[in-house]
Amino acid sequence: MFTAMSTSSACAIDAHFHVFQAGVGQPGARYVPQYDATLPMWQAQSGAVGVGRGVLVQTSFMGTDNRLLLQTLQAHPDTLRGVAVVGPDVSTVELQRMHDAGVRGIRLNLAGGAHEAGDWSRVHRLWDALGALGWHVELHTDVGALPHVLAWLPAHLPVVLDHMGKPDQASAHDPTVQAAVHRSRACPVHVKLSGAYRLAGRDATQLARLWQTELGPTQLLWGSDWPCTNHEEHAHYPQLVQALAQWVDEPVLHQVRVSNPAALYGFL
Repeated sequence: MFTAMSTSSACAIDAHFHVFQAGVGQPGARYVPQYDATLPMWQAQSGAVGVGRGVLVQTSFMGTDNRLLLQTLQAHPDTLRGVAVVGPDVSTVELQRMHDAGVRGIRLNLAGGAHEAGDWSRVHRLWDALGALGWHVELHTDVGALPHVLAWLPAHLPVVLDHMGKPDQASAHDPTVQAAVHRSRACPVHVKLSGAYRLAGRDATQLARLWQTELGPTQLLWGSDWPCTNHEEHAHYPQLVQALAQWVDEPVLHQVRVSNPAALYGFL
């Protein structure tokens, strides 16, 4: 059981949560929440169940305006890391500034849109810069779309798959699973066990156990996805935490919620 009384959970890391202000989003965003999701709100809920650290992920509706993310990271260097959203033309100076603030990866949120490379096919300098910083690319794709995206991403870049990678089926023969396993032979591939409500009815426990078998327990992360934008009815933090105990076996829990994210995101 994942509770505040658990010794291992005291250092636990929520590898995927968001903060934002009501009504603030980039022009043309498909969805902009009309409520606040603040860091103190997340801290109150996560701290109550022993989750003391977190990875703040830039939302799609805030686009490349990472100011709130960077301000939040800079105020909490010991307990927070971040994943930013950038444009293909971002400078190496800006990337270094983000790194100094605690950012450890960039997110490509392709869900609900085109999954083509577009301008990303011409940013070799950016990919090289990410490698030099030790960053990864976090991918949020539609169900079944991941293999196409992995095909145009440089093969040496470590990747993190949002919301269990969204394969069509919980099967080792599924193209998404096969593509991720193939890539893992050349560079690290992590999977975030999160967002079960974003899986279009697929069984989260089956998927979690499949990824544990195919990639190994060292490649798994857990994230609450709080406050579960567009699925706010699921934003009950204790239940989001408890779900992990159903998805993986007890011997693996400490790795998923402490060791793995601490290593990937550079927590002390």
